[in-house]
Order: sequence, then structure tokens, then C-alpha cells
Amino acid sequence: MIRYSLICKDCKLSYESWFPSSTEYEKLKKKKLLNCHNCNSLNIDKSLMAPSINKANFKKSNKELKKHQKIKKTILEYQNFIKKNFKHVGDNFAFEARSLHYNNKKKEKGIYGTASKEDLKELSEEGIDAQIIPWVDDQNN
Repeated sequence: MIRYSLICKDCKLSYESWFPSSTEYEKLKKKKLLNCHNCNSLNIDKSLMAPSINKANFKKSNKELKKHQKIKKTILEYQNFIKKNFKHVGDNFAFEARSLHYNNKKKEKGIYGTASKEDLKELSEEGIDAQIIPWVDDQNN
């Protein structure tokens, strides 16, 4: 079912009416079966109407948005902790991780950076612990 706001072009009466579909509305209009309740004119058209918003869906999407914002805030807090406490090595993560692992004399703080899935798999096979964490841009768009 679809609801249209209709207007009589002769007496300017505005009213709403339900139709099985938009095609059905067009069929009735073409056959001149739509008439004004006030002046009986056949000069009827659809007028602009605001979209119908399902409040239940709005509340749900608002709830989901808040949940998403909370998760993003938590991820950003983790990111800030990592940036303060670990060394950023960029795309050289796999090389730097091996360097730290195999050189017992190197006692640096932890590192973070970018690695491919293949690199992570190889690091794991070598017994080097590396974790994947989500990373989001720290921007408010």
C-alpha cells in the first residue's frame, strides 16, 4: 500500500488517499476515476508530501549509531595508547618484528605498523607473536 497526498486543482482541497501501488494510482487517474470530495472535479494531482519515517527503525538506527560511536571511541583510545607506548615502523613491520625477535641484545619497546596477511602468517610460523587490531581514522566526518 502507498499513501499519496492529493490536491484538487479546482477548489485547492488537499487530502490523503491510499492506493495498492503507484501503478494503480496512475490507472485510476488515467480512467478518470479520481475525483474531489468537495467539488467533484476530476482535476486531481499528487502533491508533495514528507516521507514516512518509521519511528521504530529510527530508534533502532539511532541505537546502532550510538553503539558504533562507542566502539569507535574505544578503538581510538586503544590507538592513542599504542601511539604513546609503541614505536611506529610503518610498512616495515615484518622486518622490524624479526629484528627484535632474533636480536636478543635489542630491548626496544614494542612496535606497530602495517603487514600483509602473508607476512603475519610467516611471522606466526617463526614463533613471532603479532596481533591484528582495527585501525580507524581519527577524524570527525
